[in-house]
Amino acid sequence: MITVPRGLILSLAALFSAYHVILALYSLDAPTSPVPPLIAILLYVVATAMSLWPSSPARMSLALAFFNVAVCIAVPLLVGSQLDGSVPDNGYATWYVAAVGTLMTITATRRRAALAWVGVAFLVAHTLIWAGAGALASMGVIGSVVWVFVAVTLARALAKAGRDARQYGLAEREATEWQAAQDAHLYERQVRLAQTIRLAAPMLRRIVLEGGALTDAERQECRHLEAAIRDEIRGRKLLNDAVRHEVMAARRRGATVTLLDEGGIDDLRGVDLQIVLNTLADAMAATTAATIIARTAADGSGTAVTVVGIKSPDPRLSALGQDSPDEEVDLWLEIPRSGREAGRH
Repeated sequence: MITVPRGLILSLAALFSAYHVILALYSLDAPTSPVPPLIAILLYVVATAMSLWPSSPARMSLALAFFNVAVCIAVPLLVGSQLDGSVPDNGYATWYVAAVGTLMTITATRRRAALAWVGVAFLVAHTLIWAGAGALASMGVIGSVVWVFVAVTLARALAKAGRDARQYGLAEREATEWQAAQDAHLYERQVRLAQTIRLAAPMLRRIVLEGGALTDAERQECRHLEAAIRDEIRGRKLLNDAVRHEVMAARRRGATVTLLDEGGIDDLRGVDLQIVLNTLADAMAATTAATIIARTAADGSGTAVTVVGIKSPDPRLSALGQDSPDEEVDLWLEIPRSGREAGRH
């Protein structure tokens, strides 16, 4: 997108405004008294300087816009009071017409179109009353109105172009984010599929070779493999080779293992993630609990993973007619997100 430096625009506007001031000073000998025109020049210079101040925001303040309108009302009255409106040509003494047009063009450009129209409307009304309808063209009033019209039109077009550019930029960012999410999902599906094939392919080949006639041990191993495949879906980042090994070992000794990754460790990467997962694997290897549940903690907490191991009641007590005790917690571990803290647990 091609942009014009703001400093260049302000400099051109300042030079154009200074030209009107030079014409005004040149024509001071035309009026009856130079005092009202000098006051008009001072008001115009102050209003122009405030309107073109480099550090001012793009949208003019309402107070400054009203001040500009007041200046556009005062300047024609001050200068016109020292001129004869019936004279066909007052020369450069009517500098205020172009000055008002310039000041209101600046006001319109800085997004105060309604007040800019008020200023030029007063200029038109003053000219009609003071010099008649014929002076609208000869004094350049129509030109001032055209300037304001062009400024209002361009300001609206640029504002619309800016809004469209922001909308297009937002749409582009959303499309990029959507594409990145789709690529991530596709990559994750490919990784999970490859892991599933690696786990299930040997058993599937054995099933085909033996025509589905499996032993009880092989059927149990199939159940373990099915649970491992579910882990790849539900466990996601809770899995590395060490965790997979300990989960399978726990299931083969008869334990029920549940892994739930709810996104709480999505921000962990590299060494920190491996320390957390290795701590989880060590905890699972050290427990003899019948039920093991590992779950990611909520986002924003200092804990990465919570591990719970529960022991079942001793069945020998029930066989002897004694009341079985309730299930007891054999393992309770909160693995912190910090790798150093996790390594000390």
